[in-house]
Amino acid sequence: MKYLDRTFSTPAANLAADEALLDAAETGTGGELLRFWEPADSFVVLGYANRAAQEVDLGACASRGVGVFRRCTGGGTVLQGPGCLNYTLILPIAEVGDLATITGTNRFIMERQRAAVQSLVAGPVGIAGHTDLVLGELKFSGNAQRRKRRFLIFHGTFLLHLDLERIAVCLRMPSQQPDYRRNRPHTDFLTNLAVPSAQVKAALRAAWSAQEVLTAVPAAEIAALAAGRYSSDEWNRRL
Repeated sequence: MKYLDRTFSTPAANLAADEALLDAAETGTGGELLRFWEPADSFVVLGYANRAAQEVDLGACASRGVGVFRRCTGGGTVLQGPGCLNYTLILPIAEVGDLATITGTNRFIMERQRAAVQSLVAGPVGIAGHTDLVLGELKFSGNAQRRKRRFLIFHGTFLLHLDLERIAVCLRMPSQQPDYRRNRPHTDFLTNLAVPSAQVKAALRAAWSAQEVLTAVPAAEIAALAAGRYSSDEWNRRL
């Protein structure tokens, strides 16, 4: 598997990169990939079907200059910012086996991610809900997937050193939540892993045997998606 450790200059470009890399794999110009990126500024990312006004305190975000964007996968709304490590996996869909179904894919990838993180911390790392990683009952990673005909994307965020109070300011209580949350507010539900990002990257690269650097990045496609879809209110505020 190849890997790409690259953070683009804007939120729109970072979100566009995931879609462009998936499209490249689907059309045969790309393939299996593990990508990392780490935001320098704070911004909100809605899941594909989330309603902005329902999930986000838009006034608080506007007053603080926190942009609101939308990704191409499902799942809940998150706050990105310094102290977050994002990863993206692009994998081929198999007719049989672990990656043949949504449920099987969730189980297979989350267990491998769990084991990789467990090697870095003393406390027990668990899987909660469908695609959360937790320390005890505190969530530090949320994940989502999207499937095309030949390839899928599975991506998520690790909270390493994020300002958790900022999440409580920018995000409302989610309209849908897993049972294990028990209506806990953000600051009582989330935690930072408090591990250097370089260690997490190394553990994930080892877990996925990602050794070769991706050099053929679909730059034109990323730029087009970033300037069009991911910078557009028609996309970001469509719900």
